[in-house]
Amino acid sequence: MWNETRGTGSVVDRAVGKQTGVWQESPLVGADSLLKKHQATASAAFRLSERPFLELVNVRGDMRDAAFVEAIESVLGCTPPQKANTIARGNGYDMLWLGPDEWLVRSATAHDATRTAPLQAKLGAVFAGVFASAVDIGSGFTVLEISGARAREVLVRGCPLDLHPKLFGVGQCAQSHYFKASMTLVPTAADSFDIIVRRSFADYFVKIMLDAAEPLMS
Repeated sequence: MWNETRGTGSVVDRAVGKQTGVWQESPLVGADSLLKKHQATASAAFRLSERPFLELVNVRGDMRDAAFVEAIESVLGCTPPQKANTIARGNGYDMLWLGPDEWLVRSATAHDATRTAPLQAKLGAVFAGVFASAVDIGSGFTVLEISGARAREVLVRGCPLDLHPKLFGVGQCAQSHYFKASMTLVPTAADSFDIIVRRSFADYFVKIMLDAAEPLMS
């Protein structure tokens, strides 16, 4: 996520190029004080935090094309999931099903901030001559993490999906919305989820979720 700014002091800012003056900045800068207050008082019932600067790449391709599948496997170490709303896990990446010919690839850890879109570059190289595309979207999204015994209840307050653990659990993903913000939801354990949300909605998302969680925190 790239912003040319020289602001300092926030827990969600990180310098990436002192000579160029380019900084990597979370979209949650505006909600920094609210997040700090929440995290200082968070309980086992509910906790929200950010997983900043993960690589996010939108991939399009044809599963009937062996060259496409082989290219994905050579970089990610997994085969693109074909079953709707499921996830394949590879060597440091996971691949989320978004549609019959569309996936979201996400890194497990923050990328090397001195390099721009390294995953997109890797995929672009192996897609040479293949009818496929890889588009870096990391600058337009961020990943939030929620956990706690009442995390599902907090989600239910603004999400129309049936989130019963017997129906929606680890290994699955879903595109939906939370109140007015679109999201991609990924269960990571019995009581924890990753939420991929657009940068433009991130500040609103955090504020509305913490407001919805407030009555359930005790």
